[in-house]
Amino acid sequence: MSTTRDAAMQSKAWPFEEARRVLKRYQNKPPEKGFVLFETGYGPSGLPHIGTFGEVLRTTMIKRAFEEISDIPTKLICFSDDLDGMRKVPGNVPQQDMLAEHMHKPLTSVPDPFGEFESFGHYNNAMLRRFLDTFGFEYEFYSAREFYRAGHFDEILLRAAERYDQIMEVMLKSLREERRQTYSIFLPIHPETGRVMYVPIKHVDAEAGTVTFDDEDGTEMTLPVTGGNVKLQWKPDFGARWAALGVDFEMYGKEHATNTAIYDRICEILGGKKPEHFSYELFLDENGQKISKSSGNGISIDEWLRYASTESLSYFMFLKPKTAKRMHFDVIPKAMDEYHQQLRAYETQDEKGRLANPVWHIHGGDVPVSDMVVPFSMLLNLASVSQAEDKSQLWGFIQRYAPEATPEGNPGMDAAAGYAVRYFNDFVKPAKVYRAPSDLEREALEDLRARLVAWDGGLDAEALQSEVFACGRERFDPLRDWFKALYEVLLGASQGPRFGGFIALYGVEETIALIDAALAGELVTG
Repeated sequence: MSTTRDAAMQSKAWPFEEARRVLKRYQNKPPEKGFVLFETGYGPSGLPHIGTFGEVLRTTMIKRAFEEISDIPTKLICFSDDLDGMRKVPGNVPQQDMLAEHMHKPLTSVPDPFGEFESFGHYNNAMLRRFLDTFGFEYEFYSAREFYRAGHFDEILLRAAERYDQIMEVMLKSLREERRQTYSIFLPIHPETGRVMYVPIKHVDAEAGTVTFDDEDGTEMTLPVTGGNVKLQWKPDFGARWAALGVDFEMYGKEHATNTAIYDRICEILGGKKPEHFSYELFLDENGQKISKSSGNGISIDEWLRYASTESLSYFMFLKPKTAKRMHFDVIPKAMDEYHQQLRAYETQDEKGRLANPVWHIHGGDVPVSDMVVPFSMLLNLASVSQAEDKSQLWGFIQRYAPEATPEGNPGMDAAAGYAVRYFNDFVKPAKVYRAPSDLEREALEDLRARLVAWDGGLDAEALQSEVFACGRERFDPLRDWFKALYEVLLGASQGPRFGGFIALYGVEETIALIDAALAGELVTG
């Protein structure tokens, strides 16, 4: 066993812990299918949100960890339940009235309100695949519509008809009395209207492989369970999919956790081996509400990528998957800076430390070197005081601080400068509120100005920070009130950077001019 594999087998990073659970399934012999199958599920009832992406990313991290500890081949499937009926019209898409006319039709039979694809389900599937491809995920995409229609589920569906009573017994225990009266694991798809029908099943013929029911008009119909004529209710569908595909691992949000025993038992009844699973906490918007595809609340993937790198989003997703996460714009700068902090830490870490570092899991062990010579939070403050409209304005400051840096030689830094300008103009600028200094704060600012006028120490951030400390140490208790005053009076914000580093980046002369403007009352508006 290599030293890396040995360290991976001992690592306490959560992807390795999950990977070891999967490996235990095959300690005696490898899987008959020849690979270990990781699956993620997606319901295309609305535009894919950032939680869907997070599920694929986290599963990919576990898959990578598994590949580090085992030589068994792996595969990742993203399965879209696009044969599901549309039960409500999403609030964040156009042509609401048109969509309402197609209620309960499979999502791949509902017209695309954007007019770009064959159906609404096809549109949402395409958006999901675009996001996944942006991040370079290796996966196979499975459509439930194609899977059912092509007969890939036929064997399992016939077995479900044969073992109908056993599966119904499992399901009925979990349902309220009124729901039990009409429930069936099979949902027929009306051959004329195309709608998914939630109707009682009058008879299941296991030998013929058919179901008999009355449609909404009372007409008795008999349909084969094969060939896409029926679909399974979502809970039985979970277990059936695991059995049909031989799924070894699937993760899902905690709203599914109470159903895990149901999914597992149905999988076993249908002849499969229940997979390993991982229940993660939900993603919340800034108000603490669950992010939803149909309401479109929270940050979208496109929105995050407008203001920060793909790697920063991956970093955010890696952290504490069993803790609920608020997905709002304020978390972006912190994620950007912490990602690069971890990149720099990786260079000096031993094997154990590297395997625990989020960047190993983000990059699959092929970890790049950070080219960020200035923290992202500092770029935001620089954009703020310079009122930057373009990243080229920031490069003038960056290159004075770090002459060796260039947009071409530091592409990550260059991209970050662009993100910072967009973030400043969209979020920081509208919320900036400057205030006038108190008498004590004015005295301290005048002291800082005098020290900077006399300064001849170059752009030494730590030495400049000492000067800033000296101005506040004897005047403010606690000292943080001095730094809070600097941010609110000079930057129009409630928090900010290490001020010595800011002066080194922005420039001594420029900082003197900024203090002059604040003391003259020129920054306070209204």
